[in-house]
Amino acid sequence: MAPTLNSAKRSGVPPGTPPPAPTSTTTYSPSETIPSKPFGKSPPGDDTVSTETASSDHIRQRKRAPERSLSVNRSEENMDNTPRERGTPLGDLETPCFIVEVDALESNYRVVSDTYRDTVCKMRQHTKNIKSPFLAKMQMDIGGSNGGVCTAKVAEAEIMVEGGITDILIPNQVVTDDKLDRVCALARHGDIKLCVDSVENVRAISDVASRNGVEVGVLIEVDTSMARAGVRSPEQGVEIARAAVSLPGVAFRGVMSHQNVGEAFSKEDRYLRGKETIDICLQVKDAVEDAGIPVEIVSSGETFCYDVAATIPGVTEVEGGSYALMSTGYGYMTEFQIAGKVLGTVVSTPRPGVAIGDVGMHSIAAPGGVLPTVDDIPGVEVESLHDDHIVLTGDGSMPLSVGDKFKLLPAHQDMLVNRWDQYVAIRDGVVEDIWDIPGRGCYH
Repeated sequence: MAPTLNSAKRSGVPPGTPPPAPTSTTTYSPSETIPSKPFGKSPPGDDTVSTETASSDHIRQRKRAPERSLSVNRSEENMDNTPRERGTPLGDLETPCFIVEVDALESNYRVVSDTYRDTVCKMRQHTKNIKSPFLAKMQMDIGGSNGGVCTAKVAEAEIMVEGGITDILIPNQVVTDDKLDRVCALARHGDIKLCVDSVENVRAISDVASRNGVEVGVLIEVDTSMARAGVRSPEQGVEIARAAVSLPGVAFRGVMSHQNVGEAFSKEDRYLRGKETIDICLQVKDAVEDAGIPVEIVSSGETFCYDVAATIPGVTEVEGGSYALMSTGYGYMTEFQIAGKVLGTVVSTPRPGVAIGDVGMHSIAAPGGVLPTVDDIPGVEVESLHDDHIVLTGDGSMPLSVGDKFKLLPAHQDMLVNRWDQYVAIRDGVVEDIWDIPGRGCYH
């Protein structure tokens, strides 16, 4: 019997909630091309990308997803069976289908642009959420970005550099020689920075970077609320900073922290919680500077406190990611709209008040048992989610019939994006473009 996720506590945007008005008239052309890859380009017919490393006997290869044209013979190339023609009506798409509503995405990007227009602090978009250099460049073009990105993994950083983005912060510890060799390869093509929380890690980075003849930036990670990696005292931070400035192959750049969303749903609560946690990071910054070591970067915050960080002196950048596509967990932040959704089709109405759809856990996430929400169909809720089916229930009746389409709002967009190879970009109810997701499955 297939596993089932039963109904759990749901939170998010109530169906029918009107979107906030756009904050500017900036537009973006999603058909704009990305510059050619600066390294690792394969010859025609080769299906691998050879990522250069500093040592000639260490060549890493990563499979490249087959490139797909916008309009293809579905029996040969269209692996997820979605019509690719521009202008295809939303209702004609085969399902399940991952769609991004371009107007909502652009509106979210304009919120960020407007927030950071006159501030020292800028957005360093976290691409673990979007997994696409194309979407990261869209934010850079609209404004509010510092021109760089965060990536959760070295493999994501490789995708971003191949896509032409060369200012990269990996806000995680990288500790093995194998991965550090890959970081050093990237450092030949851009400004690559890692986060550290121990002197031992700084020494390991120094050894590998020196062997490869490159310099890698390091930031001290501060544990402000996540209870995972990071230093827990200013004294620890000073010890690490002193090691970084004394060792070859590393450049001390600053401090960083990531805040936990928690249960602060009002703007006042967000400001209070955000400031409290960011102040912990700034205490480490002040201690390092008091030790005579300059701090260039203070990278702090996330979508939860993107606007809080912009008001705090000393913060130079925010590591936001969720704001781009959004999810129901951020329903209290009404300035943003949910842009990433999954389109499904009703395949059965087995009993009164119940409809079965073709979207399951293979297509959309339900982290911690929090189910997706039905978009803009009042009275219809998700009762349970199975591998390839979803059970919808109505409030006394079921307005959906077999063959009807419905849209689902995700509880978590990171897991959703990582299930798909492409975004189907929708504007005014029709397909405007197809955007690849090259960062899908970049776990290493």
